[in-house]
Amino acid sequence: MHSIFGTDGIRGRFDKEITYSLAYKVGYALGVIVETNNPILIGRDTRISGEILFEAISRGIKEAGKEFIYLGICPTPAIPFLIKKEKFSSGIMISASHNPPEFNGIKIFDNNGEKIKKDSENRIELIMEGTNNNYLFTNKNKSTNKNNELLNIYTKGLIDTMENENLKGMKIVLDTCHGSATTCAENIFKKLGANVKVINNEKDGLKINLNCGSTCLDPLNKAMKENDADMGFSFDGDADRVIGVDSKGKVLDGDHILFLWGRELLESKILTNKTLISTRMANLGFEKTWNNIGGILYRTEIGDKFIFEAIRKKKALLGGEQSGHILSTINDFCGDGILTALQISKYCKKKNITLESWLNSSFVPYPQKLTNIPLSFNFKNINNSCKDFINESIKIFTNIKKDDCRVYIRPSGTEPVLRVLVEAPNQKEVDYLSTKITKELRTKINKISNNL
Repeated sequence: MHSIFGTDGIRGRFDKEITYSLAYKVGYALGVIVETNNPILIGRDTRISGEILFEAISRGIKEAGKEFIYLGICPTPAIPFLIKKEKFSSGIMISASHNPPEFNGIKIFDNNGEKIKKDSENRIELIMEGTNNNYLFTNKNKSTNKNNELLNIYTKGLIDTMENENLKGMKIVLDTCHGSATTCAENIFKKLGANVKVINNEKDGLKINLNCGSTCLDPLNKAMKENDADMGFSFDGDADRVIGVDSKGKVLDGDHILFLWGRELLESKILTNKTLISTRMANLGFEKTWNNIGGILYRTEIGDKFIFEAIRKKKALLGGEQSGHILSTINDFCGDGILTALQISKYCKKKNITLESWLNSSFVPYPQKLTNIPLSFNFKNINNSCKDFINESIKIFTNIKKDDCRVYIRPSGTEPVLRVLVEAPNQKEVDYLSTKITKELRTKINKISNNL
């Protein structure tokens, strides 16, 4: 049995890779391995398939003799926050994060509010393998009540991180991308005194992440201009990541967030070992500038679980990904897009500066180009000879290094694509290498596809 777990839980297209039967088995297996009788907390984003997968998971949990509490639509970070605060035995978030509406996923947290480790994934898969029946949708939990009080506890926790700092006088635009952030982002910023304009704020599982959110900033930029706003923040479908924009349309991605936030901690002499944690996707301009001011950048593989492991190992206070998934000590390293947006806003208010001027003091990024090569097969499931052939091709291209050029290629852990990142000091070199590499890789992949 091939592992169903990727870089961030289980992910795939609903009713293809992510089925009712699979979700039932996951719920049952989790119910078997949890060590206490405390309830399991379940939340989801706005996707239409979320309600069906919730029914399957909760049915499986009950079959295993355990109880659950349904949080309903919520940001992913609400799950680990509430697990720790309310002593739940475990938690599940039903979400495909930044992926399109036809995708869904299952993220599982342990009783410490951390993503489950590999040994727990293996135990779940072993139990699932022994549960061979296929289960059909029954809609038994149609009348399950949602616990709104728990979501209020989470939002209060976010407001408390502001340490009595308000956002009065700040004009802020939020793009909640029809996803989890629709439940609370607007109210939080308004309670803190900000003049808030919110777009794509309807809970709509058919529109989640479509031409909006952290992967498409066009609606945010348009709203910024129309409202003459100071700054804007765009969340992904489950609100665990955020990308910012200043008043001139300049993008505040995860690299800039880490650099600016990290520099504040460095100057305050509280950044442990002067170290930030990021991934192999982090911009070279970020790394070189951070090194020049005395900092150390430690790179990991892609995925917040690898960042979390490195944070623990290096005793770091801050880490994250270029995508805007930021982990900080403030909330015990639960990636939280709303929390990140609040902290950026708070720094601007305390320093009495605009996001534009703060962002202008950041590093100058090297040109990068990220290309996705679609795969007609699941990389994890192809035979070893095909996998070795692709890996060897990736190795050859990845070893291309000259004049600060960097190539990084990897199969996505959340989508059926091969991601090709090319980075160099000038755009011409980036474009040339990217075109050359992706063309040759596509040819190799097509040969493999034809032979499968």
